[in-house]
Amino acid sequence: MKTKEELYQLYENQLKPSLESLEGERKSLLRQYGLSILGIILTFVLTFVFAPKMHLLFFVGIVIIGVLVFIIFKATVKQKSYRLKYKENVVKEIVKLINPEWDYQSEARISEFDYKQSLLFRTMYDRYKGDDKVTGIIEKTVFEFSELHTEYKTYTTKDGKTEEEWHTIFKGLFAQADFNKEIKGRTFVFPDSAEKMFGKWGQNLQGDNSRGKLVKMENLEFEKMFVVHGSDQIESRYVLTPMMMEAMVNIKKKYPKRNMYFSFIGSRVYVAMSFNKDLFEPRIMKSGVRFEDMEQMNAHFSLIQTIVHEMNLNTRIWTKD
Repeated sequence: MKTKEELYQLYENQLKPSLESLEGERKSLLRQYGLSILGIILTFVLTFVFAPKMHLLFFVGIVIIGVLVFIIFKATVKQKSYRLKYKENVVKEIVKLINPEWDYQSEARISEFDYKQSLLFRTMYDRYKGDDKVTGIIEKTVFEFSELHTEYKTYTTKDGKTEEEWHTIFKGLFAQADFNKEIKGRTFVFPDSAEKMFGKWGQNLQGDNSRGKLVKMENLEFEKMFVVHGSDQIESRYVLTPMMMEAMVNIKKKYPKRNMYFSFIGSRVYVAMSFNKDLFEPRIMKSGVRFEDMEQMNAHFSLIQTIVHEMNLNTRIWTKD
């Protein structure tokens, strides 16, 4: 991660002027949305409450509502343009500051193939969305990550009406990186939520898992934070060296409120970290000219660096066969 001083210099010299130039567009959008919604409410009340028998006034009210809805639609189109400018002039520059050789694509995402290959989330999804994809190399380790949001839908029937409901499977940052060695089995590391909730019984419950048997590790601090499953107990312990476990503990300490998931499959390590909000989107309701927002984005984009360095993936102690 770049220092606060370096980020502040970028903010003052480049990002702040860009943000201030976009502020006019943001305020215009906010006014357009606010006045249109207020206009629709007032027109609706006047039309359907006070003038249901005055046919001409009723017709005029319907037309006004239609015009205001069209104005909101036009504002939505402008918001997309504002969003793209923000990504290009602000978000992309933060990525460049971290590493000018990294490639940032605002509308790209981790592929569905890679998401499925990780085997981290096995619930079948009905909606797959993502953006802000970054690809690059940290020393010798090739990586890519993006924001990702997967969901499945259910239907409920109430009073003869069927309603569609969406449920989140995963929302957050999803990354994959070169693991430097082709392993034959599969190893999974998950948050140890079941054990925290149910104690020993929860631990036994976790052991009955289609991803493999529960693997007990010797690092007690690691065991309190994570649970390990593996298709091969010996190989899982070979993958999760004392240094690797210590690294995962350090990462978890840096992000204590985030659920973290890891899988080691083939020659790749997959990492998922949950967030409950979009991380790199511009504000509409509040001013976008805030250095704190830049700090947060810098920290999130630098997360992959933390993982690669902490997990020591650049140390070529393994070589692919």
